[in-house]
Amino acid sequence: MNKLLNYIWAGMILFSVICAVITGRMEQLSGAVLSGASDAVTLVLTMTGMMCAWTGLMKIADEGGLTALLSKALNPIMRLLFPDCKPGGPAVKAMCMNITANLLGLGNAATPLGIAAMKELKKNNPTQTADNSMATFVVLNTASIQLIPTFLGTMRAQYGSAAPFDILPAVWITSVCSVIVGLTAAKLMEGFSGG
Repeated sequence: MNKLLNYIWAGMILFSVICAVITGRMEQLSGAVLSGASDAVTLVLTMTGMMCAWTGLMKIADEGGLTALLSKALNPIMRLLFPDCKPGGPAVKAMCMNITANLLGLGNAATPLGIAAMKELKKNNPTQTADNSMATFVVLNTASIQLIPTFLGTMRAQYGSAAPFDILPAVWITSVCSVIVGLTAAKLMEGFSGG
């Protein structure tokens, strides 16, 4: 997979250089490369602060027992979506934290929680391929419902939006639709794969 991504990136870079040479825009390409690298560093530094803050808050929530409460509240849904997982087990707790972080729109803070959840799911899967629970979790995580798109709002505010959260209704509708479609497709594929 890494090799494939490397080939794709190398192909995109080569294609842009060829286009710049053909159209005589090498100067613009050089400027875009330099400004893009600078913007990337600025974005990483900005997001690092936000990630540290929210990851710390999530750790406090975990230590304070909030994960157990969330696990209990989400238990009916989790049993329906992940029938192979032990109710209240470490995998379910980690997934609940990830789902909560995604509900709050903390995409970057949700990433370490998602990785932790996937590690817990892997403990119950001795094979080298993803099982139904792992695939369903990836779909749920990718097409997550966001009540407060914090990350997107931060990005919009950073780039000058006067009302960074005026997109909330559109975000709610699209995220609900994406979750419904994604989970339906995942469950249908489970049926086709025999389990």
